[in-house]
Order: sequence, then C-alpha cells, then structure tokens
Amino acid sequence: MAISSSPIASPLGININTKLAASSSSPGLALFNLSSKPTNRFSTIVLSSYRNELTSEDKKALFEKYGLDPNHFPSQSSSSSPSLKTKRRKEIQNPGRGKQVREEDEEEKPPRTTHRLLQVLGGKAKRKKLLSPKGMDVRPMMEVVKGSAFDTLQAAGGCPASLRPGRWLDLYSGTGSVGIEAISRGCSEVHFVEMDPWVVSNVLQPNLECTGFLDVSVIHTVRVESFLERAEQFVGQDSAFDFISVTPPYAQVDYGILMDQISKSPIVGEDTFIVVEYPLRTDMLDSCGCLVKINDRRFGRTHLAIYGPEWAQKKRKK
Repeated sequence: MAISSSPIASPLGININTKLAASSSSPGLALFNLSSKPTNRFSTIVLSSYRNELTSEDKKALFEKYGLDPNHFPSQSSSSSPSLKTKRRKEIQNPGRGKQVREEDEEEKPPRTTHRLLQVLGGKAKRKKLLSPKGMDVRPMMEVVKGSAFDTLQAAGGCPASLRPGRWLDLYSGTGSVGIEAISRGCSEVHFVEMDPWVVSNVLQPNLECTGFLDVSVIHTVRVESFLERAEQFVGQDSAFDFISVTPPYAQVDYGILMDQISKSPIVGEDTFIVVEYPLRTDMLDSCGCLVKINDRRFGRTHLAIYGPEWAQKKRKK
C-alpha cells in the first residue's frame, strides 16, 4: 500500500508525519509525530490500525511516551455502554392527529375468556344458560330490560303468551341473547349481525348450538352500517323484517345517524317493530320512518324505546 509522505494537518493541533510508519518496528502500526500546542477545548484521539488493533496497554504506553494523560482520552468502546442505551420507540402515523410515539414493548392484552351469566327468560329454551365475554368488550342487554321489551311486543302483537311468528333482525347482536330469546318465544328465523369474529366463533355460535337454534339462524359477520347499505344482498329482495333489535355500544354510535339509516333501509316494513336500547341524555325521535313510538321506558341509566305501526299503538291504548 502506498503511503503519502506529506504531513497531515490535524484539527487538534497535532502534526501527523506518515514517514514514521515505514520505520516503525510494529507492522501495520502508524506512529504519530505529535507536537503539543496549547488548546482550550477538550480533545479526543482515537488510535487505530489498518491491520491489528492496539491493546489498552500499548495505547497507554504511547500516550505516556508523548507526555499525554491517558485518562483525558476516553475509550471508543464507552460510547456503546449498555447504560446509555434507551428504549426503542416506534413512530406511527395516526390520520388527523399527526405522529405519535408508542413504546414497542407494551404489555400484551390478556386472552379473552367467557362465562355463563345470562339465561333465556321465556319460551321453549327458558332457563338455558348463555355464554358472554368477561370484561366490557360486549355489553349484553340487561335481563330486566329484555323481559320488558318482549312483554311489550307480545302485548302489542295481540298474543301476551308468545310472539307472533315472523323474522327477527338482531343488530349488534354480541352474545345473541336477544335473538335467541326471540326464537325461544316464537320467531321462525333470526338474522344476527356481529362484526367481531372472536365473539361470533366463541360466544354467539356456541350459544346457538347449546339452545338448538342454529338451524333457524343466519349469522352476518359484517359491520351494521355495511349490512344496512347492502341489506338486499344479504337477505334477498324480501328484506323487510317483522322485528328489529338495536343494541349498539353507546359510545361508538350516533343515534341520530343510525336511526335515520335504519328508517330509510328496506329492512323496515309497514308492520315492523323496532326495539332500541339507548343511554341517558339521548334524544330519540317520536317516529322512525312510517313507524311511531309506542313505548319509552327508563331502567336506571338505560332507556328502551319501541317503535311500531299505528294499529299497535291504538291497540295498546285500548
């Protein structure tokens, strides 16, 4: 390898003469001709070889040979000290909110589990236990609310003992407790709309199997908004249902937009009954398309509104 014989000017005030490399007794070691000049700033010198690395003793001897204090020149390996390492962070792009910083080593969520707390209140599957997820991922309709809803529907339909035969649409079905109650009390067919695949496979389907209602049930694993937009594709041209239950997660829907979409959908017919569970301080209209509100009750922080045809309201008043 050719080595230039011209001196190299160092920004640290040190002249490096590469001629000494040829006369050095250590092969591959470049020695420096150092001329000390006064300086006010802290200087760092890194010694290296293009063949063999200098040991710490050789470096110390070299510094002492030229009258330098080795303690003033930190080792190059100190920059990689584990104590200086920080946690890796990952930037994610969140539309509308700019960049956010998230720790990669977040704790994993515990596995989702189920328990049997719900039961069928009436009909041929009365007292059958139903699965529901632990935690607040899915919030089933309270039994007192569900019982009141079916009592009102049975009375409005003219048969207090059972529901009049027909098809039921269970929106935001979750555990399927409302639709299963409908089959148990006389409905001939129920369509369940639930977007969470885990809930469908681990909760809803096992509940239908244990009650024996799987053959008269249809499960749609889609978002409710998508189902309403393409109802005819999912249920055929005769898409009007006799009963519809709407039990969404309170904080994730706008009831004004949702009820407007339902009222304009072909799933609503002239004789349809709609059961809506909604939270406190929510304004519900007195009508939903061609249907009128026939009942509105409060259960603590939960409200229950039922819409139906005008003839059902007259019958209820009598």
